[in-house]
Amino acid sequence: MDNKRDYYEVLGVDKNATPEQLKKAYRKLALKYHPDKNPGDKAAEEKFKEAAEAYDVLSDADKRAKYDQWGHSMGPTGFGGGGGGGFHASGMSMEDIFSHFGDIFGGGSYGGFGGFGSAAGGAPRRRQPKGSDLRIKVKLTLSELATGVTKKLKLPRYVQCQHCNGTGAKDGTAFQTCQRCHGSGVIEHVQQTFLGPMQSTATCPDCHGEGKTITQRCEYCGGEGIVRQEEVVEFSIPAGVSDGMTLQLKGKGNAARHGGVNGDLLVVIEEIPDPELIRDGNDVVYNLMLDIPTATLGGSVEVPTITGKARLKIPAGTQPGKVLRLRGKGLPSPEGYGNGDQLVNIMVYIPEQLNDTERKAIESLQGQPNVQASDSIKKRIFSRLRHIFNPEN
Repeated sequence: MDNKRDYYEVLGVDKNATPEQLKKAYRKLALKYHPDKNPGDKAAEEKFKEAAEAYDVLSDADKRAKYDQWGHSMGPTGFGGGGGGGFHASGMSMEDIFSHFGDIFGGGSYGGFGGFGSAAGGAPRRRQPKGSDLRIKVKLTLSELATGVTKKLKLPRYVQCQHCNGTGAKDGTAFQTCQRCHGSGVIEHVQQTFLGPMQSTATCPDCHGEGKTITQRCEYCGGEGIVRQEEVVEFSIPAGVSDGMTLQLKGKGNAARHGGVNGDLLVVIEEIPDPELIRDGNDVVYNLMLDIPTATLGGSVEVPTITGKARLKIPAGTQPGKVLRLRGKGLPSPEGYGNGDQLVNIMVYIPEQLNDTERKAIESLQGQPNVQASDSIKKRIFSRLRHIFNPEN
């Protein structure tokens, strides 16, 4: 058995009510039981849904005629029984109702209440102006990238005018309450819909949401509240950043017109190529050229690092292409997971010209068993070269 109340009874009108009377009745109930006015009240929410369903049916001439003839069943097509695409607010969520009625409840304040697009208490929040962002490119050496650095740069940017305290008005006082919005910063629009007159809000075009207008402009900033000047900006760049990274420094960009918050400073990192070291992620690579005696007999050599010089032990019999590792001599991870390594790639210099003494010394080695590469060494070198030139094998 259907326990629904009569739709005319729900809206409090008689069966001969005009469309305008239906709108007026529904609007009164919608304002009374609107969720913003009755937070957490389930009974009010159900009455809101009930009124929405009743108005949906009675405001449509075809549905109203079927309802008058068949009642809630709406006849063979079954609007009330769920089969004909009708509207059943009592079985829907609040979001479903708002969606069904388009953006009437969602596009601004509804009936003077907040919650759906307005601030609590009914007054829409003013949008706080924000200054524009600045973007600069900072060139850093490998050493600066490894250790982090503090930079001081003189930048032209917009700052708050000191003569008007950023208001744009002469002496900071030459303004009045906006005559159009009466200081609220917003204006209200009333639109006729099938729900009745519905109210929405928009930013006041005269004062741009500030609630006041300038009567006499500041002569120093021309009423903008900001002036362009060079300022020294100091900021820190953390260790481990890499080429192409952008750091966002909050509040160090341009000041906003007529107060508000500063924009941000976007610092784009550009790495200055090091003449000796090559960066590979958090590792650095150094190509070390050895002479034949050192590669053969071993020894100790000095190599450059990010932070200075380091002594590196060369084992006897070091082959070209061998990679020696200096642990922790790379760059730190930006996430704080430790440092990379320095990889020393060994190359051996083969002289192009020899004097008589050098030539005789090398000729004396020809044919000696330990100077010739054994078959196992040849295979190892060939295998290494094969992987270099054909990585898929």
